[in-house]
Amino acid sequence: MKQVTILVPVGNVNLSSVVGTLEILTEANEYWRKAEKGSGIEIRVAGVLTELKENNSFYSLNPVDVSAVRKHDLVIIPSISHPKGFSQLINDNPELIDWIRKQYKEGAEIASICTGAFLLAATGLLNNKTCSTHWQAENDFKALFPDIDLQTDKLLLAGHGLYTNGGAFSFLNLVLLLVEKYFDRETAIYCSKVFQIDPGRSLQSPFAVFQPQKNHDDEVIIRAQSYIEQNVSEKISFEKLASQLAISRRNFDRRFIKATHNTPVEYMQRVKIEAAKSALERGRKGIFEIMDDVGYSDERTFKDVFKKLTGLSPTDYKARFNKESGFFQDLM
Repeated sequence: MKQVTILVPVGNVNLSSVVGTLEILTEANEYWRKAEKGSGIEIRVAGVLTELKENNSFYSLNPVDVSAVRKHDLVIIPSISHPKGFSQLINDNPELIDWIRKQYKEGAEIASICTGAFLLAATGLLNNKTCSTHWQAENDFKALFPDIDLQTDKLLLAGHGLYTNGGAFSFLNLVLLLVEKYFDRETAIYCSKVFQIDPGRSLQSPFAVFQPQKNHDDEVIIRAQSYIEQNVSEKISFEKLASQLAISRRNFDRRFIKATHNTPVEYMQRVKIEAAKSALERGRKGIFEIMDDVGYSDERTFKDVFKKLTGLSPTDYKARFNKESGFFQDLM
């Protein structure tokens, strides 16, 4: 029988990612047993604390002692945060981070939900590999783990016995993936129907909001970022901008990438597309007018960049997120 452990680290644990995972895996287990396909899996919630209170003590978790569990085939790290930031989250969980690393070396697979990726990354197991996490945590993650290929546009990433996913309730799709892996596709389809999870999702980029990385001390690059953000409709020459800032273009590019984790061109594209998204959400202008407002004269280029960064065409994005139409207009 496969042994599955849902961890409870020290910090602000997102209870939905623990309880939701437990419920889906339990349902898969019952379906598997009723179909007489085998003994299923054994699931437990475990941590280094015997009790963890959440949401001003309205809820509490009582995990078993993780050191008392002898065998692990799959370890799941839930979504978690810390009021003092992710560095403190890592500092508060040294014992658990070592334990996760040890389990992986002994053959267990590891899955992280949302910001649980920070603890997985702290083990070193993701070095020189790809992973995903919530798009809101992108800047913090890149600052702490520059050697990891973070791909926040992806909803799910898997390889080398490691699984990561994007933000919030996209963990439901990760659990479906694990159900298919540890049971079979039929059981995963059954769970998708019971819990009404869309198994076809592969991207979180349509939901992401670009967050300019300004948590650095390079004043020249901050001035460059501000210039880009204040001149969304312009076709910016970075040669001229570098000259105005009294640095060479090569040095400008190097410092820009170091400070923001984007090239100047990528940063400009993200700023322009974020402005276009906001305009499409408001719904008062047509796509060609918006394209012109954000400094694109070529329709093909605009649509290609838009889809690259959001996973949707401008038309599809407007249909999905336009504020005037409403999500449930037909029911109101």
